Amino acid sequence: MSAPVITIPTVLAQESPQGRDAGQAQLRLRLTRRGRVVLGTLGVLLVGALLGLAAMLGSPGAVASEAAGDGQFGYVIVQPGESLWGVATSLDPSADPRDVIAEIVRLNQLGGSEVQAGQPIAVPMRYAEAPGVVTAEELGLDT
Repeated sequence: MSAPVITIPTVLAQESPQGRDAGQAQLRLRLTRRGRVVLGTLGVLLVGALLGLAAMLGSPGAVASEAAGDGQFGYVIVQPGESLWGVATSLDPSADPRDVIAEIVRLNQLGGSEVQAGQPIAVPMRYAEAPGVVTAEELGLDT
């Protein structure tokens, strides 16, 4: 299989050895297999970056707000001196607290893992039987 050839016409500014005035010469540029691989990889990376950017700029409030209307979340009220680590270990002592914290941060769209005393934190309903979990109705959030 031969490499594609790109032909670029150029104009010579001086006389050619045959004594002709400004003639045209053909400059041949070859795209090798390695070049095709590099260009293909760059194209895939560019498309991936654009898709990632589009996903990040999508509507961030849609996940929790749509599901919250269906009553799919329980809530935990953060107690004074309590952290997300404490909330996570009380919800599921057998799970890795880091995984539970990551899920809570993502669910509540928190900027970090800092919480304030009295703050209601949404938790998945699979933790509905855990101590301290209340429903949206009990908090007065159900409209």
